[in-house]
Amino acid sequence: MTTLRDHRSATRSGWKPVIALSLGIATVVASEFLPASVLPDLSRGLGISEGMAGLAVAATAVAGAVTAPSIALVLPRTDRRRVLTLLLLIATASNIVVAIAPDFALLLTARVLLGIALAGYWSFAFPAGVRAMPGRDHVVSTALAFGVSVATVVGVPVASLVSGALGWRTTFAAAAVLCALAALSLVLTLPSVPAHPSAGSAMLGRAVRTPRLVLGSVLVALSVLGNFVAYPYIRVAVAGIAPNAAGWLLLCWGLGAMLGNLLAGRMAGRLRMLVASAPLLLAVGLVLTATAQSLPLLVVAVVIWGVAFNALPVATQLWMARAEPELAESALSLQVMAFQLAITIGAVIGGVLLDSYGVSTALIVGAVVAIAASAGFAALPAPSSPLARTRS
Repeated sequence: MTTLRDHRSATRSGWKPVIALSLGIATVVASEFLPASVLPDLSRGLGISEGMAGLAVAATAVAGAVTAPSIALVLPRTDRRRVLTLLLLIATASNIVVAIAPDFALLLTARVLLGIALAGYWSFAFPAGVRAMPGRDHVVSTALAFGVSVATVVGVPVASLVSGALGWRTTFAAAAVLCALAALSLVLTLPSVPAHPSAGSAMLGRAVRTPRLVLGSVLVALSVLGNFVAYPYIRVAVAGIAPNAAGWLLLCWGLGAMLGNLLAGRMAGRLRMLVASAPLLLAVGLVLTATAQSLPLLVVAVVIWGVAFNALPVATQLWMARAEPELAESALSLQVMAFQLAITIGAVIGGVLLDSYGVSTALIVGAVVAIAASAGFAALPAPSSPLARTRS
């Protein structure tokens, strides 16, 4: 029988590896969005258009979607600490190649490698963290999501400043150093994480034949799609009301993002409510942003938007992992695939809507999709808490 003292001891001993895992996801996600931070400099440096340079982000997302379910097939029995370390080293190599790339073709190839690293790291980091901190899956998920928020809220503007001062190639070189340090921190803190006995094709086959996981993946995709139909165009959305305050409004969105991570972790015991309310709250934020006529209301709108969307990674990760605990690794790879596909498809749909009907239409369509995801999650029974199971 597991006691409260056991859980506290496991939590204390597990913080170092969980922090290392969070650092790893922060460096990989920051690397994913680096081209957006240095876009003008990158396009001038390689002699390409900004639109073509933007493909450096899309290539990473597409590669992540394609490879997320397949990494466990390639390395079914490899210790997950080694896999996670290898993936961070691949991210390191990707950033080094980008930093020295003489042309866009080589840069794009390196960005595909980053997509592989990103997808695999997302899939394996959560199970490894739960192994280090048993019975505290909500803490692990919150820590990983917080790393993502820090990467986007802090990493993106800092990268832009570094690029302006030292050049875009130096920015990618610095990202390579950070990825290498994250890999070293895993080696020093993360204990051995043996692969699940059924990991690989057997587990993935069972996962894709489990209706609950397949439907959950679809609902994850709808939730993320609702956000990314609108998010790439958030500057356009706020410019009509506050053209000189876009930077501050994005900071408000980022602060809401951090709050959303923490609130989601606190609500992990009410997972059904959390996973249904997050996309519904996202819809509220999108509608308010689309219809706001004053700066105070716009501030409220973007904070709600940031809180809601950044609660989703925690909520959906916990839902997928708890739905079928024996299939958690493959379930999370399906979640990653759904995320990456939705990011890519959402940005394309949003761009078409923006050009054809305006940014408000893109936000409203995103809200409708998010409401559909909320209704779907509300109709499904919530998985049980692992902590509740260990107390029995």
